[in-house]
Amino acid sequence: MNTTTTTGYELSAVIIGLLKGVTYAEADAAHWQALLQLQARVRDYVSQLGLELVLDPAEGYAYLRQRVAGEGEPELPRLMARRQLSFPMSLILVLLRRKLAEFDAGSGDSRLILSAEEIAELVRVFFADGSNEARQRDRIDQHIHRIVELGFLQKLKGPGELYEVRRILKTFVDAQWLGEFSQRLAEYRKHAQSSEERSS
Repeated sequence: MNTTTTTGYELSAVIIGLLKGVTYAEADAAHWQALLQLQARVRDYVSQLGLELVLDPAEGYAYLRQRVAGEGEPELPRLMARRQLSFPMSLILVLLRRKLAEFDAGSGDSRLILSAEEIAELVRVFFADGSNEARQRDRIDQHIHRIVELGFLQKLKGPGELYEVRRILKTFVDAQWLGEFSQRLAEYRKHAQSSEERSS
């Protein structure tokens, strides 16, 4: 197989991988290296589909997102589906993002690992005290599993329910969100309490 054919295959493999979801450096070093080498061609190709490549070499992840049409450009049909998140899932993601920021500021480690119980504890304070604790925990566990499916948490192998907070969360919940965090949490608490009162 000549170099041109090999590069063509690698380009196709890289783009197909990105269309299927997030590409992580740790998952496949050779695939990640091919992405880094071919990123200019990847950007050119996906731009024709109305997409743009988001690549963070330092954090080791890459994904595609819908490109915002420029002034005077027609909007292309959406290829990447929007993800509608429920209130509890949005709350958990914001709390995990704050936890990640605190972890980065005070730790030399690169991986933030939390147990299911620790994640549940982050959320419990935003629900009314009189809510059914067992039912509440079941719901939180369901949201955690959904967040794993979305790629913001990774369940670790071995005993116990341990999860790694994926660093791609930093691009989803950005610095502006964190800057408005106090106001958002007050709104979340009010929303959660009113929801619990209606359901009780």
